[in-house]
Amino acid sequence: MPYHFLEVAVTPSVRAAQADMGVEEIWMGAHDRPSDSFTEAEIAFIAARDSFYMASVSETGWPYVQHRGGKPGFLKVVDPRTLAFADYRGNRQYISAGNFAANDRTCLFLMDYVRRARLKIYAHVERLTLDADPHLTDLVSDATYRGRAERIFRLRLEAFDWNCPQHITPRYTEQQVEQAVAPLRDRLQRLEAENASLRRRLDTLESPDGGD
Repeated sequence: MPYHFLEVAVTPSVRAAQADMGVEEIWMGAHDRPSDSFTEAEIAFIAARDSFYMASVSETGWPYVQHRGGKPGFLKVVDPRTLAFADYRGNRQYISAGNFAANDRTCLFLMDYVRRARLKIYAHVERLTLDADPHLTDLVSDATYRGRAERIFRLRLEAFDWNCPQHITPRYTEQQVEQAVAPLRDRLQRLEAENASLRRRLDTLESPDGGD
């Protein structure tokens, strides 16, 4: 069967670029790679992400990329073909919201810099008010998050694809670094305590009334 992600991504101009580089045969023909329904692998990957990049296109044809962040799992998998997240108040430019009103297509990049993994998602975006679907609003809401939700974005999956790890530079969050160095700090504290104890013993032995 055709690889649907490439059906979406590969246009005549893309095919021409592939032909120029002599790689068009790699991507033509049938590919046994379903890409229109999330599997357990994609669902688990999405649930672990604390950020993603979201593209939209303006009515003038200019692309716009926005970074979205939150607690891990703030981008919810509603079902194998639906994602949703709460849109919180930011700088109030509303560029993405406005672009989606005119063109509902988006592409998401979800990154795992530690494992050098990248998930690309094509989707159609629907903008919902907070009271349009109470169940969905409850699903994406987080009472502990400091921010004011203004709307819900619901995304209908068109296709997804995984990228190879080439050229992805590993990066680590503050929490990941803290977890990695915690055993070293514990060992350092034990060594410092042991060193202090040995110094006290040495001072006792070296004192005038500490010997024979």
